[in-house]
Amino acid sequence: MHDTGEPQESHNKIPKGWLLFFFGILAWLIWYIVSFTPALSGWSFYTKFEKEMASSAPKTADSDSPGRYVGDAKAEIEGATIYASSCSACHKPDGTGGIGPSLKGALKYGSTPKDVYTSIASGRPNGMPPFLPQLGSDKIARLVAYLESLRK
Repeated sequence: MHDTGEPQESHNKIPKGWLLFFFGILAWLIWYIVSFTPALSGWSFYTKFEKEMASSAPKTADSDSPGRYVGDAKAEIEGATIYASSCSACHKPDGTGGIGPSLKGALKYGSTPKDVYTSIASGRPNGMPPFLPQLGSDKIARLVAYLESLRK
């Protein structure tokens, strides 16, 4: 009827492979949105990350005696090394305070070895981050011994 001599493709069907691919992508997209949208599934990268960090963090079984190295000269030297690498940026190399408070006088959250251990391990509001995941309980106990020697 309307034969113009030009090729016409108005009645061709889409190949079945392309239809299968299209619907497969749609199904995958719906699954992905449902699985990884926090409002729908409750999944969150942050909760997954926190669980991984908690499982890989050193155990706190030794935290019951945070002052076990107080008075031990070797532990105080090791604590000084830990202090220089982890604490001196905020509390100055001599412990007199900079960004963080002075560690030589009375401390805001308590001055006993257990209080100092808790402050280092768990952190404190307004700037003191928790160091238990980075240092572990043994290094923190050595750091407590060094800080006790600073206060004497």
